[in-house]
Amino acid sequence: MISVGIDIGSVATKGVMVQGESRWCTMVPTGWSPRDAGRATISQLLDLSRVERHQVERIIATGYGRVAFEDADKTITEIKCHARGVAELHPEVRTIIDIGGQDSKVIRVGSGGQVLDFAMNDKCAAGTGRFLQVMAVTLGLDVSELGSAEGIGQALAITSMCTVFAESEIIGMLARGNSKAGIIAGLHNSVGKRVAPMVKRLGVTREVVFTGGVAINSGVRRALEKELGCPLIVADSCQYTGALGAALLARE
Repeated sequence: MISVGIDIGSVATKGVMVQGESRWCTMVPTGWSPRDAGRATISQLLDLSRVERHQVERIIATGYGRVAFEDADKTITEIKCHARGVAELHPEVRTIIDIGGQDSKVIRVGSGGQVLDFAMNDKCAAGTGRFLQVMAVTLGLDVSELGSAEGIGQALAITSMCTVFAESEIIGMLARGNSKAGIIAGLHNSVGKRVAPMVKRLGVTREVVFTGGVAINSGVRRALEKELGCPLIVADSCQYTGALGAALLARE
């Protein structure tokens, strides 16, 4: 059976095609149209796999834009899809931290990826990929550079987690001659302090995996490990976890 999972996020749309033991992955910017992004993702998967569209037996969509994607056979919440994807990659995991472009989620799972409980922050962009993206632009950097650019020993306190206020605060810090490395470390620490209480409310049950685009940032991982007092596993292909879960659920 050939199945496809599409995870339409606020920033990027991820796609995974599964056929037996073979997997193909691709990613495109979501842009203004989740529908167009989903179709472009499927087109790229077909090109990569050299599979014809009629051979794809089932498509499941997840993510914030899933309801706008009419080509899917079914939609499933990202909570369930991330749990299934992580169970495939790291079956020993019992706690999932997922930080995406516009929200952050914590999922407690049982064996086989069964969702036991979850918490979600989707009311504010603080601590998300969007927050870090805005801060990176303010610092004159690409968001992908933040992890390697921090100065842990120079970390400065960032008092605001509101994106608008934090941007103004950083502009003021730069004007006073504070180092970018110290500001970046402070930003990562503030994200850790924002997300960790949500994890603790559910209970930190080992092992803990970090998924989503922000998991690529080593500084945020460091800050979260410090706040939680335990190591984090960064999921293989961490940005594709939800799409993989959707593809596997489609197959099942």
